[in-house]
Amino acid sequence: MKLILASTSPRRLELLKQIGITPDAVSAPDCDETPLKNEKPEALALRLAIAKAQAVHQKFPNDFVIAGDTVVDARAKILPKCADDAQVHACLKKLSGCRHRVYGGVCVINPSGKQFTRLVISTVAFKRLSSTEIERYVASGEGVGKAGGYALQGAAAAFIRFLSGSPSNVIGLPLHEAAQLLQGSGYDPHP
Repeated sequence: MKLILASTSPRRLELLKQIGITPDAVSAPDCDETPLKNEKPEALALRLAIAKAQAVHQKFPNDFVIAGDTVVDARAKILPKCADDAQVHACLKKLSGCRHRVYGGVCVINPSGKQFTRLVISTVAFKRLSSTEIERYVASGEGVGKAGGYALQGAAAAFIRFLSGSPSNVIGLPLHEAAQLLQGSGYDPHP
């Protein structure tokens, strides 16, 4: 039985490899990631992780599937996975000088179809950013495609004055919880 990563995120693939887990395949889930009306960020992160895992499990019903989703919540507002520089700029302005939460949903589905899920919450505090720092970061292009418009594993690490919880959750997949879910589902990376 194989392990399928239900994500095309290079960060999630790198994170799994960091703990000695190399998926046999990567499959892009076809899911609408639009938040539901009045959906809380923690519910969104878990719902999307489950939806992604289910979508890929339909293609690979005899294998293990792991999926994750990351949602950034600042000042009671879900920040987008930034599609362009303007969104990155808006997110950084909102994150500047404040704490925010990063919700990570993880779902593993085993070959018998049983789901194993976990929600992880990390708290991150940004220093107050100058307009020059924001402009430089936006110009780097690093924030495009990232939830909340920043990458902890990149240059944005210099903006973070406090982090409570899982750093890998902020990057894109909480590794401790992912490893526990895989083990609990019956997956053995070293058969």
